[in-house]
Formats: sequence, structure tokens, C-alpha cells
Amino acid sequence: MSEQQQPPTGPLVVVTGMTGAGRSTAAKELEDLGYYVVDNLPPSLLRDVVRLVDESQGAGQPIAVVVDVRSGSFFGSLQANLAQKATGRRATLVFLEATDDVLVRRQEAARRPHPLQGSGRLLDGLERERVVLADLRGEADLVIDTTALNVHQLTGRIREAFGSPDSTDLRIRVVSFGFKYGIPVDADYLADMRFLPNPHWIPELRPHTGRDQEVSAYVLSQPGAAEFLDGYLPVLTGVAEGYLREGKRFMRVAIGCTGGKHRSVAMTEEVTRRLVELGLQATATHRDLGRE
Repeated sequence: MSEQQQPPTGPLVVVTGMTGAGRSTAAKELEDLGYYVVDNLPPSLLRDVVRLVDESQGAGQPIAVVVDVRSGSFFGSLQANLAQKATGRRATLVFLEATDDVLVRRQEAARRPHPLQGSGRLLDGLERERVVLADLRGEADLVIDTTALNVHQLTGRIREAFGSPDSTDLRIRVVSFGFKYGIPVDADYLADMRFLPNPHWIPELRPHTGRDQEVSAYVLSQPGAAEFLDGYLPVLTGVAEGYLREGKRFMRVAIGCTGGKHRSVAMTEEVTRRLVELGLQATATHRDLGRE
């Protein structure tokens, strides 16, 4: 290594999202993971913060900054800095969100007004906030919907994503869900398993789930199941390669059926198994399993 060569830089994580969606919880977990955390940072100061940390802590020190709507009109400078890679670090933009009813409940429990509600309702503030953050949400590398997550589950998601700061592998999360409970809003890709026969209507299979061998064997043996897998896996692996070329580290695949108990669960397990066999870092989760 040349004496003039600069040491490798650490990661930069930018956390933003809706008020009440868990930004503080995410920041605390990142701090526990060894990140230098700056909360409520005006985006125009992003480069200055990175420079100061590089000088005082070293270029390898992981940094996390939390940006919220209190920063007002400065969001344009944040988007420009990230797009131009102006900090000299590989940046990951994390966006936290939740449904309005959950955000209202959390804010009311905390007895805090929304920073943008003015003299209006809390919902008015949330509506304005979604408009302000729309572009950042669209550019996020990782979107986490915290609607159904408790504090421990959210910290687990952050730990899973950033617990190994030096890792450059793409991390794929495959999640099963039930359409009757709503589509996951943070999914990058979505597949619908309702074209397969429903094990719910077979009495001996109804009590079991897609994680049980008898249900899995039934689902995977149905006409169209093998064809789906043979067609969908190349799509996912091709997208994964593209994500890596673009520097993206997270990919979320949602697979649904009516209730999220049988078909989607079995297919999620099988898709994850095949991705792992191909050498990709994939994990399976089941959002709605047990809700019936």
C-alpha cells in the first residue's frame, strides 16, 4: 500500500422519516453499534460533520445522522450531497414510516404536537410532512415500516441491517403477508400466490402453516408453482446484481396470499432457500403468521 493512499472510509447512515416512526430508537441502536450519531442535523452541515469526525475520530469511524422536518427547506442540499457523493463516504439513506393512525397514537401517547401542525390537527401535520419527505422516501435505500413493530423489533431490524458495518453484501429480506391485512408498503418487489389452490380448504392442512412440511409439499407441487419459481428466481438474482452495481445494500421481497398462513409462507421459505443456495444473503420473515 502506498504511503499516500488514504485509509478506507467508514459508512455514513442518514436516518429520516415520519415523526413518531422511530427515528430516535434507530439512532440509539446505531449508537450502540458504534456509530457516531448526530441528531436533528441541518442537511447543509452534512459535509462539515463528516469532515470533523474524520479529523477527530478517523476516516473509518461509522457516522449516522438523523434528519427530520425541523430542517425545513434544507432537504435539497441533503439530496444534492448524497447524489454527488460529496461526503466521500458510501451513504445509506434509511426512511422510517408508519400509518397515520399509528403515528397519531404514538404522538398522543408522547403528548407532543407535530412540528408541522401549527394551529391545525395532528393529521394535518402528518399530511404536510409526507409531502415534504416524498422525494427522500422515493430515494431511500432502506424503507422500514414500523406500523406493526415494537421497539425491540425495530432495533432488531437496525441491528440486522447495520450490525456489520464493513459488510458490502446485499441483504435480501423475503417476507410473507396476507392481502387481507394490507400490502407491505416497504416492499421493493411483490408476488401474489393466490393463483395457487388454497390449503385452507383442505381440512387436514388447514391447522398447519406453510412452514410445515405437508403444507409446503402441497403448495410447491401445484401446477404453476415450479414455473413461478423457475421464472421469478432469475428476476430476483438479476435485480440483486443491479442493486449491488448501484451500491444498494437492501432488497425487500414480499410474497402474499389471502391470509399469510399457507401459500405465501411456503413460497417465502422456498424462495429464501434458493437465494441462499445461490450464495445470496437472504432471510425469511412472516408478517401475518399467527394473526388468524
